[in-house]
Parts: sequence; structure tokens; C-alpha cells
Amino acid sequence: MEQEQGNLLENINGPADLKKLSINQLEQVCDELRQYIIDVVSSNPGHFGASLGVVELTVALHYAYNTPYDQLVWDVGHQAYGHKILTGRRDNFNTNRKYKGLSGFPKRKESEYDSFGVGHSSTSISAALGMAIAAKIKNEDDRKIVAVIGDGAMTGGMAFEALNNAGGENADMLVILNDNNMAIDPSVGGLNKYLLNISTSNTYNRFKHDVWEGLGKLDGLGKKTRKFIQKNQHALKNIIFKENTLFEAFNFRYFGPVDGHDVVYLTKLLNDLKDIPGPKLLHVITQKGKGFELAEKHQTKFHAPGIFDKETGEIFSCDCTINQAPKFQNVFGDTLVELAEMNEKIVGITPAMPTGCSMNKMIAQMPDRAFDVGIAEQHAVTFSAGLATQGMVPFCNIYSTFMQRAYDQVIHDVAIQNLHVIFCLDRGGLVGEDGPTHHGTFDIAYMRCVPNMVVAAPMDEIELRNLMYTAQLEENAMPFSIRYPRGCGIIPDWKKPFEKIEIGKGRKLTDGTDVAILTIGKTGIFAIDSIKKLAAKGISAAHYDLRFVKPLDEELLLEVFENFENIITVEDGTIKGGFGSAVLEFMIDRGYSRKIRVLGVPDRFIEHGTIEDLYKECGIDADGITEAAVQIMEKHNSQLI
Repeated sequence: MEQEQGNLLENINGPADLKKLSINQLEQVCDELRQYIIDVVSSNPGHFGASLGVVELTVALHYAYNTPYDQLVWDVGHQAYGHKILTGRRDNFNTNRKYKGLSGFPKRKESEYDSFGVGHSSTSISAALGMAIAAKIKNEDDRKIVAVIGDGAMTGGMAFEALNNAGGENADMLVILNDNNMAIDPSVGGLNKYLLNISTSNTYNRFKHDVWEGLGKLDGLGKKTRKFIQKNQHALKNIIFKENTLFEAFNFRYFGPVDGHDVVYLTKLLNDLKDIPGPKLLHVITQKGKGFELAEKHQTKFHAPGIFDKETGEIFSCDCTINQAPKFQNVFGDTLVELAEMNEKIVGITPAMPTGCSMNKMIAQMPDRAFDVGIAEQHAVTFSAGLATQGMVPFCNIYSTFMQRAYDQVIHDVAIQNLHVIFCLDRGGLVGEDGPTHHGTFDIAYMRCVPNMVVAAPMDEIELRNLMYTAQLEENAMPFSIRYPRGCGIIPDWKKPFEKIEIGKGRKLTDGTDVAILTIGKTGIFAIDSIKKLAAKGISAAHYDLRFVKPLDEELLLEVFENFENIITVEDGTIKGGFGSAVLEFMIDRGYSRKIRVLGVPDRFIEHGTIEDLYKECGIDADGITEAAVQIMEKHNSQLI
């Protein structure tokens, strides 16, 4: 008996409740689920368009499959809001991405329905293959494994490595390609064109659809023929499956493309696919932002729009607009265009983040010298290396956390060959609500240990401009890493004439007598506020902005060690092997013995929350620096007594 019409979603506390509904009620569930996402995300910022686009697919998956026994792997994770709401997290979804609330991505320790933690892209097929092989080893023949890959994640090379392996293993798994022709920006590359050709080949798709539907309506022979086609698709590929050679080459049975917003049809199709063994790929066509008109029209803008009016779609201004200080990413984008106009050898490379890093500005003005290579960080680095061998000066902009995916290429293809590649690592430090998968806390440590590499971090917008200018000079033709934070700067009037910075030279910003505070990057701003607080407590603090972690300013450090007994280092990266470690190593090598307090991100993964909450948690905001200085001085004074 069908549940009475009304608010169906409020009675769904898990997939078991969803399954109590008739298949004809699923459209109403989708409408309510989509509206609920709009209601919550408009006032509690998060990723928006991606989850709206997979509402029908999410409902169909949880209706057709026996989750959590059947395993769903979401890729990329910001597609999974509907999944969270349907799996027992509806009532606290308003804590999504808030400090100590729900994660913005699937997370294993948060729910048994989150089979695999995701944040970076292109991981789902590999993880699902591991689960499928494990099920086979454990003789769990009834367990189904599904990977949902979308938002451009199929452009990542790891996805193709996994397809190749899964096809070779003949693994019993389903890959659902959520094809919305978008990552954060429009998808690029040959694969995108291939998928577009498939989805727009009207004659081919109409023929295949008509044959398939016609066979399904026939009793006896028709249905047997349909099952025969399902099980022998490879043998018939030269008849009605001729166009799908790419996925067939990986030994996957291809189905689609199908309408990803027809929940009833999707549910029936998924039930059919459960009975087909081996590796399968279902190609689903969806619209990112589906159901919210402005998100459909402006998909990049509404990928993660911040707070907006759900009635009008107006996006409310961020602090940068109010304070008239630029975002660091915009300083990078504008400066890159300026430098490229001065130096014809400069080229720009980004892996699918042109808007996020503001390289879209150079792409628009110099399309033949700026490249979005898709979600392919490894390729981005080695592509840059190839350009550098021919005398070009590539600015390779990759978020700090995403650069982790290309570390071998940094060492093997750039550093060993001492090539002039300039790595601009956006989102260095704690990034806030996206949490541990996106915090850029390791780059200082992992870049510092690479030979030939310069490692720099600007404290403000002007320093970022000058470091970019310095890095592209022919005299500095070496691997060069510049990391800078997410969000707003502090200087509205930042477009100053370029000044060359001497490699490895820091600067003394404030004189003091009691304690020396050594900072790198953004933490220098916190130190400035801390010094004011310390002065009110009668403590005189000197402030040194090192600017470079490698090479260190040895002359400046010698001055510090000669004049101060009490030293604090501050960084917004891991304390293991980072800036503070470099200063300690210098002290030991030079034979000094000083009291040094190292402040930074502790040796654990930091969860999500506002940037302010997280810097406070790590003790590296102004109050944390002040407290550390007071403690070190109290200890010093007690020892003098």
C-alpha cells in the first residue's frame, strides 16, 4: 500500500524507509530532496550544483541497492549531499561543514553508508575495485559494488588506471559515469569530446533505445533476447554497440547514455544491471544545478556560491568585497597576466581549476599560452617540465593539497633536471570548511626536502606579486615554489610596481628585546596582532618574516640567535619537517642552545570548520602566539630567579 501523499522526505531516516514507498512516489521524494538541499545550502554555504544534479540518481541507487551492505563510492565527494540526507543525516544536515558538524564529503567514521572517504577526485573506481575483489575473496557473491564518478573526475589518469585493472580482473562492479560536462569549470579534453559525441548521436541512441525498449515489451523471445544481449554485449559490439569502443577496450560493458533525471527509469535500469555479472559502465547524462534556474545557467558560479537568496539567487558579498582587499587567488591571476605581457616565455598551467585559481583571466586574454589540462595534476607538472626544456617559463598553479598527487613528478621530472618551473600553490595552510582532504598543511615540509627547490611564502599580496616577479627572472631559472593562503588579503592598494626579492632573504619587521617571533607566510599577520597584545603585557617582541623556508636567511637567523634567548617560530603547516624544523636544524648545526617554541599544525589531521576556529584550535592565531610568548617568558623569568 502506498504511503499517503504529504512530506515523504521527513519520514525517510534511512534507505529502508525509502524502500517502503512505491516506485511512482520517487519523483516526489526527488522534488522534496532537491528543495531541502536548496533550503539548507542557501543559508549554510557548501557545494551546491553537483548534488542537485544527482538527486534522481541518488534516490534510485538507494532504492535499488541494499545499502550499506552494497557499497556506494562517491567521486567527487561534493555530489553526496543527497546521499547524506537519505542515510540518517537529514536532521543535522544543517551542521554540514560547520566546526564539529557533518563533513562536506563522505567520511567513513561519520556513517556506515559512507563506504570510502573522498575529497580529491578520480579515486572511486580504484576503491570500488578493491571492494569488489575483497567481496570475491570472501565469497560475498550477493554484495554489489558501485562507483559514481562525475564532475570531471573521469579526466584523472587514476580513473583510467583503475578501469584498465578492473577490466583485466573481470571484476563484478558497476561504474556510473555522471556526465554533466562540468568539473568546477567546463570539462576539457578528448574524453569530453568523445562523451559529447556519444550523448549527442541522436540516430545511434534512438536506434539502441528503440530496440532495447521494444525487446522489453515482448514476452518470451523478446525478453530472452534482451538478456542475451546483456550477457553477450561484446560479441554483438559490431551490431548495436559499435560506437562504444573506448570502454569496451577496457573490457567494460557499456550502457547508455540515459537520462539521469528520470528516477523511475533509472531505478528499473539499476535493478536490471544488478543481474549482469562482470565490469559494467552506465553513462548517465545529468545537468549540474538541476532544479535551480540560476545554478543551471551559471554552473561554475553556483558550484559553491556561499550564502545566497534561495528565491532570487542573489549571492551575498564575501568579506573581500566588503573590505576591498583582494583574494590571494585574484592577485595571482592578475599578476600572471601582467608578467606574461612583459615576458613572452611565460605560460600558465592549471589542472581543472582555472576559476578557483584565477588563471581563467590569462586563459581569456592569452588562450594560446594558458592551459586547463583537466583533473590531471601529474600530467600538469610533467607538461610544465616539457615546456621548460624548450625555454618556456611555466607557472603551474595547483592547490597545495592537490600537489600531493604529483609529488613524484615534482622530484623526477622537474627537480632532478633542475628545470625552471614555478609552482604556485594556492590554498596553502588551513582552508576551513572543506576539512582534512583539502587543508594545505604539508607543502612546506614536502617541498623543503627536495634538492634544487626554492620554497617561499608571502605574508601579503604585495609580497606575492614580488615573489612571482622574482621567480620568472632568467637569473632564477630553477624549480621555485610559492605557497599562499585561501581567501582575502589585507592590502586594498596592492598593485605596486614590481620589486625583485633576493632569493633566501627575509626581513625584520619589528624590533624587540624579550622574544623573537619568526614567521612564514600568512602567520606573519597574526604575529603583528600578537606583538600589540604582548606590548600591553609588558613583553617586547621582535618580528622576523623569513619569506623563504629554503634557502633560509642565515644572516638573519644568526642575528636572532646572537640576540635572543627566547624564540618562537610560527607556520600554518605541519610542525613535522616544516619551517620550525628548519630553524631547529640551523640552531643545532651552528652550535647554539636556545629556547625555541615551534607553533604550527600538530601531527594529526585537522577536521573542518571556519578558518578562524581551526587556527585557534592549532594555537597559531594571534592569541595562540601571545600565549606561547607569555609562557616562554614566564619560564625564562622563573629560571632567572
